[in-house]
Amino acid sequence: MIHSVRFKCVLDTNVIYPIEIRDLLFWFAYYDMFTPKWSGHIFDEWKDVMARKGVSEEEANKRAERANTAFPDALVNNYSGLISSLTLPDPKDRHVLAAAIKTNANIIVTNNIKDFPKEYLASFGLAAKTADDFLTDIIDLNPERAVKAFKELVLNRRNPDLDEFQVLNILRNRGLKDAADFLHSQL
Repeated sequence: MIHSVRFKCVLDTNVIYPIEIRDLLFWFAYYDMFTPKWSGHIFDEWKDVMARKGVSEEEANKRAERANTAFPDALVNNYSGLISSLTLPDPKDRHVLAAAIKTNANIIVTNNIKDFPKEYLASFGLAAKTADDFLTDIIDLNPERAVKAFKELVLNRRNPDLDEFQVLNILRNRGLKDAADFLHSQL
């Protein structure tokens, strides 16, 4: 079931950054709505994005370390040998699929759906979903827990402190329109 910690999802770099999408994903994972997975390659890409956005190397490393500490079983290892045997429209995405295969994930959460062909992923027992579609499904399957996780996300926000509706508007602006609208309807 999708609302179970046994439901494993590889989070692609483009859903780990921006921070608002990552925070919602991480809070849902913290509330045991799914198990997040990622690889060293994904985190290297995340650190590169943070560097391009002006985040210091020290801060980028701290953020990655905090994520790995919060979810100690999330890091997928020993997947590199699969990369060269995989075929995707963008060869730079093969590491994401390799990590998903290695960890027996159910879904790859990515906003680059076009780079993960449905039929090819299905041959590995996988599917890809956008962050908005994935989060909307999670909320639909467990709305009470999703609202608790969202409220805790809002309570723990700093710099600046925002209310629930301000956070929902940020999520909408980050491409999580359906998920934000669904959460809004549950408040």
